[in-house]
Amino acid sequence: MTKTGIALLLSTILALGSSLAASAETRWGPTIGINYNEIHFKQGDIFKSDRMIGGEAGLTGELMVPGIGFGVDGSVLYSLRQGKLHLGDKKVWASQGAGTETCSLHYIDVPLNLKFKYHNLNGVENTIMPMVFVGPTISFLAGHNKCADQLSYQKVSASLHFGLGCELFNKVQVKAGYQFSIGSSLKTKLLDENDAKNRSWFCNVTYFLK
Repeated sequence: MTKTGIALLLSTILALGSSLAASAETRWGPTIGINYNEIHFKQGDIFKSDRMIGGEAGLTGELMVPGIGFGVDGSVLYSLRQGKLHLGDKKVWASQGAGTETCSLHYIDVPLNLKFKYHNLNGVENTIMPMVFVGPTISFLAGHNKCADQLSYQKVSASLHFGLGCELFNKVQVKAGYQFSIGSSLKTKLLDENDAKNRSWFCNVTYFLK
């Protein structure tokens, strides 16, 4: 999906949220989760890149339309996304003392979701309610490790995510999905046109207080 597509999806979610705010059921709660991230270079032969586990935590708010299962939610999350980069595989970096480096990226993420819950299940939904979701995330880079000072970093980036989930006992919401960057998240300094994107599998849990 292009940046124009993300902007259109974002506008749709915001417009739906604004139009439903007066009548929708609202609630909020803390969120915690993990991700399994790859820093993916489009030049696949540049050097090897391994996935690493990171985490996220923050607050989520939800607006649902009574009776039809559609709604939106939004979060503000601190997210740690990491990747192991085998810079030493290439002479240009090995000659400067770089080897296998862990790249740690600290973000403030603002994900927005358009979601649908399967709520007409003859009472089963009060125990477990399946759902699907899709939406964009805007990520603000809050910090990073040096990673041998071989990389430059994008301060603001956008991504798209989608996935499945369920709600347990009308209180606990579990989501799992896939998120991928649109545009560059970081670049190598020494070679031109070597840019990378974050690609993450994720799972998070929200406990709604209201």
